[in-house]
Amino acid sequence: MKKILGVSVLSVAVMVSLLFLLSRAGAEQIGEVDTVFKFIGPDHKIVVDAHDDPKVNGVTCYVSRAKTGGLKGAVGIAEDKAEASIACHQVGPISFAKPLAAQEEVFNERISLVFKKIRIVRMVDKARNTLVYLTYSDRVIEGSPQNSVATVAIDRSIRIPVQ
Repeated sequence: MKKILGVSVLSVAVMVSLLFLLSRAGAEQIGEVDTVFKFIGPDHKIVVDAHDDPKVNGVTCYVSRAKTGGLKGAVGIAEDKAEASIACHQVGPISFAKPLAAQEEVFNERISLVFKKIRIVRMVDKARNTLVYLTYSDRVIEGSPQNSVATVAIDRSIRIPVQ
């Protein structure tokens, strides 16, 4: 079996597949639209995923982002663009399992084979009793300043518990 840096190609493929599956935990794809037709491999597209906040019952964030197709996209080695948009909404009664950190990463997903991630960070605006969600991407060497923000105002009768 062929080896790369002392590791079999099969082992590398299994590790990459597991990383991809773990990074998708918690995300539910809502839909997608094609943006560019590709003769070989899947088309380039925009996907919309729903992410339920794991510590705030009743809040869901919807993230739209570009997904690279073609041959590289088909085999999982494409690097997706850094642009993303986010909208977060109350989708049910709000409750908190435990106090929240003032700022905390609540989701992340790889958008390249190894070096690039899209992240969603929740911040608590105590003065306005509001949850603020920020999405951005980073990479090991240089991230992107492109970002998007969404807010969920919590009824004043429910105080946001903060650590």
